[in-house]
Amino acid sequence: MRWWWPELPSGATLPASKGHGRFAGASESRPFFSRMKLSFRAWLVIREGSAHAGVRRTTTRPDLGCGKAAKKGRGELFLARQFAAAVTALFLAAGAFFVFLFTVSDLHAKDPGSSCAGAAEVAVLSSPIAPWRGAPLRVVFAAEESLEGELSLIAPDGKAAAKSRELHGGPPYFWFAEVASPAVGMWQARLVREGAPAGCDTVTRKIAVSRIQAGPPRATPGSVWPVRDAWNRGTENLYSAWVEKLFDAPLDEELSWPALHEVLRDKSRNFLFNHLGLREDEKGIIYRPDCADLPYFLRAYFAFKMGLPFGYSKCTRGGGGEPPKCPQWWNIQNEEPPPAPPEQNTASAGMFGIFDEPIAPPAVRLPPRPQGLVPGFGYYLGRTVADGVQSGNGRTAANDNNTDYYPVALKEETLRPGTIYADPYGHVLVLARRVPQSNDAAGVLLAVDAQPDGTVARKRFWRGNFLFAQDPTLGSPGFKRFRPIVREGSRGLWRLTNGEIGKNPQYGDFSLEQSQLGVEDFYDRMDDVMSPRPLDPLRAMKEAITSFEEQVKTRVISVENGRKFQDGGGREADMPDGAAIFETSGAWEDFATPSRDLRLLIAMDVVRGFSDRVARRPERYAMPKGKSVADVKAELESVLASELAARKFSYTRSDGSQWTLALKDVLDRASDLEMAYNPNDCVELRWGAPDKSEEASTCKRQAPSAQRAKMAEYRAWFHERRRPPRAAG
Repeated sequence: MRWWWPELPSGATLPASKGHGRFAGASESRPFFSRMKLSFRAWLVIREGSAHAGVRRTTTRPDLGCGKAAKKGRGELFLARQFAAAVTALFLAAGAFFVFLFTVSDLHAKDPGSSCAGAAEVAVLSSPIAPWRGAPLRVVFAAEESLEGELSLIAPDGKAAAKSRELHGGPPYFWFAEVASPAVGMWQARLVREGAPAGCDTVTRKIAVSRIQAGPPRATPGSVWPVRDAWNRGTENLYSAWVEKLFDAPLDEELSWPALHEVLRDKSRNFLFNHLGLREDEKGIIYRPDCADLPYFLRAYFAFKMGLPFGYSKCTRGGGGEPPKCPQWWNIQNEEPPPAPPEQNTASAGMFGIFDEPIAPPAVRLPPRPQGLVPGFGYYLGRTVADGVQSGNGRTAANDNNTDYYPVALKEETLRPGTIYADPYGHVLVLARRVPQSNDAAGVLLAVDAQPDGTVARKRFWRGNFLFAQDPTLGSPGFKRFRPIVREGSRGLWRLTNGEIGKNPQYGDFSLEQSQLGVEDFYDRMDDVMSPRPLDPLRAMKEAITSFEEQVKTRVISVENGRKFQDGGGREADMPDGAAIFETSGAWEDFATPSRDLRLLIAMDVVRGFSDRVARRPERYAMPKGKSVADVKAELESVLASELAARKFSYTRSDGSQWTLALKDVLDRASDLEMAYNPNDCVELRWGAPDKSEEASTCKRQAPSAQRAKMAEYRAWFHERRRPPRAAG
């Protein structure tokens, strides 16, 4: 092994090593996240014999501290905190994957007045893991600060092959650039940031592009995938950037996919496409999560590509007056064992069964996780994780340490892509983008969710989609982030507690704020976060109508999927009893819409009551001069009526013909939609078509009378906009 020392500008000094830094994959005697003052005495490991022109090499240094030699197959990640532009850091591919942290206070130990003290933290990722001329070169720079700038990818001949001034996000904020066919040689990724302190405005990353593809990473014993790095501010920011890029589109574009793998296979969205060099995204792996699975699928996919730790809890659903609890935690280095086979039964051969022989039940034989990194990952995610998590994982008590998620404060800097929202009734969404307030429009939070039929769609934050309630028996709803998983010596992988997160400078965002807010206070607070300045009341109401319209159109897809299931010869879906209609499995889970319809009914109430909300809180809105609150309320009600009548959508009837409704029709049919969630009913009934009307004339089927009777019994839940309590379990 050889070591390489990055070039420093003249006059720059390095602090003495305190042993606080470490390389990814190093022996970890102390938690990474508690050692933020990382010494720059960390040295980059380059495998001896790797062909990179211009790399200066020295002999191995004995005073490396925690650093250890890296294994072949590691990707490229570089984190610079308060980065001084004069420092040119050369982290070459050579199959190495590292996270480096260093501060300007380290680099300027003798100059405490350094002008770079306030510069932003920057994370840099180049993909694929080992760049070569046969694969596109993608580069992402992510930072905490919003600064205009330009990202350039400079070819070995010194010419800029790609430039981008588009700033995405934030926070975090990121730049992205790509070259479809990179030339062999040494490339430079250079970000020049406008408005940064003098001497801190340029970040440069050199990337070696090989003529032939290097050997890709391989499976390792004792872990579903090899752990090469650690979760920290840099990797979290890149995770947020990846989620945002994956689901990015203009605000007015309706985004929906039949399944998650449709998104992940889109090279224009997924900057980690084939990142490992194994053609792993062309293997036909099916990713079809439901809403509870989706956050785990996204987190695991990113962790798999980046060599990061991952795990999940086995939780109860709550009930019997108790919130969900998670007694078990499994991870990629301590896998959940397969379920035990059922107990043996006996067949009676005589009156007393004295000589009965046990009858072996049908063997429950789950296939073992297949060999190979990519097949093993597909099995782990699609079977082990998907079978292990459920909606209770998101609703755990806010102060519980044995959970996968922890709650955060309601702030712009904490509500970033990748953050989840768990509603009190079991639905889970993942934040994907924040659109800041402008002079013309309110601020918007966009999220994605998955349905039981596999559909993944993007939607806006608003009261109709993001339900909130304070009931200890339901658990703690709200915005939460994945709990950091760290690695420490013989202890293996473990999770930080709430207290450790709160004190950790890489995170520091644990908060119980949401659990202390009433329902109206929560939504008022979210209005303030998304749109700090007073809103035009008319524009704000139209935004709410747009959100309602999106929710209706999303339901069109779900109802249509049920129609196709029935037309394709699907058998009659069994209807569960009681509260289980909201939580079950099989065809009912895939095609019934009780949870969606309950949220839709609540959304109707929000739209109808918007003028009352403005009247209740007029100081939140930019009320027109010369108009009273009553005048504004009357104008809002008039505009609401015209907007609901003008906005239309269509659905496919039982005979394949299209029928058009207005949003006003949906609100007028609210009572009928209290019993419209059964997939065994025709689609006309599911949209509340009046009996014996032309619209209903194509209806050819109804749910069995026994199921209709149960729906009538449960109708009060929908009429009162409440979800019944769960049984214990």
